[in-house]
Amino acid sequence: MNKVIDFIREAKAELMKVNWPTKKQTINYTMVVVVLSLVVAVFLGGLDYLFSSILKAFII
Repeated sequence: MNKVIDFIREAKAELMKVNWPTKKQTINYTMVVVVLSLVVAVFLGGLDYLFSSILKAFII
């Protein structure tokens, strides 16, 4: 049981050392992820449309 208590104490001490991002940083990072995800989705969707159009034109 002492090992469990020691682990919890050490985990709490380590979490106190963590440099947590501010609310503004978290919002900015989230917006970057959302925007990049949308850009990649549009790019891949465009490639899919292009390749399917090429396949339809030449194969079908």
